[in-house]
Amino acid sequence: MSGCLNRVTLIGYLGGDPEQRTTQAGEAVVSFTLATTDSWKDRNSGEKRDRTEWHRVVVFNSGLVKVAGQYLKKGSKAFVEGELRTRRWTDQNGTERFATEVILSQLLLLDRAGSPDGGMTNGVQ
Repeated sequence: MSGCLNRVTLIGYLGGDPEQRTTQAGEAVVSFTLATTDSWKDRNSGEKRDRTEWHRVVVFNSGLVKVAGQYLKKGSKAFVEGELRTRRWTDQNGTERFATEVILSQLLLLDRAGSPDGGMTNGVQ
C-alpha cells in the first residue's frame, strides 16, 4: 500500500540511562525510555493537571547507537524521530504480549544531564 506514513516525533526526558545489548548477529542495540508530559488547566477546579506518557525507544543504527550510548543519560532532554513498530511474543506463561516501540532514525541532544550550559550539545541524523 503506497501513500502511507509511519513517523513519530517526540521531545522528552530520559527516564533512565540507556541500556546496550548485542544481538545474536553481533550488532549493538541501545534502548531507553523517554517521558513526555502534557499539562493543562482543569476547567472545573482551575487546578493544573499533568499526564506523563512513557515511550520505549530502540536504536539499531550504528552511528546513533554510539551517540546514544555515549551522550544520553537519565534526565537528558532529547528530540527523537522514528517509526512505530509493534513486537509480538509469547511469555513464559504462554500469554501473548505486545510492545509498541519507536525505532529511532534521528536524534538531537537538547541537553545532557549535568550539562553546565543546558543547551543543545549535538545533533545527529
